[in-house]
Amino acid sequence: MNDLAQMTGQEIVAAIKGRHTTAVAVAEAALARIAERNGEVNAFTSVTAARARAEAASVDASLARGEDPGPLAGVPYAVKNLFDVEGEITLAGSIIERDAAPKARDGFAVRGMRAAGGVLVGCLNMDEYAYGFTTENSHYGPCRNPHDPTRIAGGSSGGSGAAVAAGLVPITLGTDTNGSIRVPSSLNGIWGIKPTYGRLSRAGSVPFVFSLDHVGPFARNVADLACAYEAMQGHDPEDPAQARRPADPVSALLSHAFGGLRVARLGGHFAANGQPEVHAAADLVARMLGGSDVVTLADAAAARAAAFLITAAEGAQQHLPDLLTRAADFEPLTRDRLLAGALVPAQWVLKAQRIRSHFRAQAAAVFADWDILVAPATPSAATPIGQEWLEVDGGKIPLRPSFGVFTQPISFIGLPVLAAPVQNAAGALPVGVQLIAAPWAEASLFRAAAELERLGICAAPVAPGFA
Repeated sequence: MNDLAQMTGQEIVAAIKGRHTTAVAVAEAALARIAERNGEVNAFTSVTAARARAEAASVDASLARGEDPGPLAGVPYAVKNLFDVEGEITLAGSIIERDAAPKARDGFAVRGMRAAGGVLVGCLNMDEYAYGFTTENSHYGPCRNPHDPTRIAGGSSGGSGAAVAAGLVPITLGTDTNGSIRVPSSLNGIWGIKPTYGRLSRAGSVPFVFSLDHVGPFARNVADLACAYEAMQGHDPEDPAQARRPADPVSALLSHAFGGLRVARLGGHFAANGQPEVHAAADLVARMLGGSDVVTLADAAAARAAAFLITAAEGAQQHLPDLLTRAADFEPLTRDRLLAGALVPAQWVLKAQRIRSHFRAQAAAVFADWDILVAPATPSAATPIGQEWLEVDGGKIPLRPSFGVFTQPISFIGLPVLAAPVQNAAGALPVGVQLIAAPWAEASLFRAAAELERLGICAAPVAPGFA
């Protein structure tokens, strides 16, 4: 299994089910690669080797009995360390949670991956309590971008993005409140999906902002992304925000001819606020999907500001007991933002919620005429670790909060978004685009993603230094 880094999840499944290798051999190869290469990117905060070996042995035993172990049979995967894993402490990027007891059972999404035959190999680095866009974690060290280890991997699911891009695992799980799946997908040059709010259960994951939190997978190809997305589905009464929806079997659509979907490029706010390469990528993707028209969501900037307020206020309430008693144990940047959020007046939050309703109606009117909207995912490619400012539109803006400039307005109203990686000229860093659809229209996004992959416009090879 020396070529494990180059194999897709579906290729691993085929090799195991075809008896060309075993799940145990794949797990050992993944654990060896993580031990050898993780130090270069600092994606993993823990490795669950004993569990991986046991789950892999279970897959092999199922095959020996003539049973089908599932669509992810033997595929190694890892999770952002805010997902509950049986027997592990859910750190959520913090040191405060070290005092907690190990979890008695897996979170809902992890149980789904296990049922599909996935083999969990570890937990991944992230911004503390998911409050950030860069994964420059002062407790566990910064996560490094496999395309250039001097640069950020994005956040807050930075470890999830870096682990896939470095070929350590083919699939990871992450969360997205204001962009935490889409930003790492863009900066690491991989695929990721933030489904509709309420599509996938968040039970068994540490919440950040209950009214904005989503969970979703990352992968290096669309088929693996679809398979992981399907494995995470299912009704769960433990997440009261989850909607009762039928299963969304998107894998069956990937081979269908693309057509009949109305595509437009988002303009206005989404055509400014970024460096030229990110807009060129969005223009290219829209054009290749047949989208020649430009549409606007006029109040996107107001929606982003309102998302900031709700994030600050809800996030602060989530952590207020520890802020009052253990403030020194927070990362300084996280602590300051949470303390500021605790002081946000209630009337500001109420106004932000009114803006949310207005912006949701504005987006619904646009989707009456269009099926997919294309926009950049980040304002630039990955920046150097420690950089404080970003040059955009002839001026300087604070770097860390600005990486959500294009993602925040969209997750604010819970729209499904698939992040697609655009590989620029040889040697250039990747950037991603957002494919955005109306609520519950993830199938349209997967069809568009499969077409972009087929055309070679969007691809996610292992980062050159890790191939």
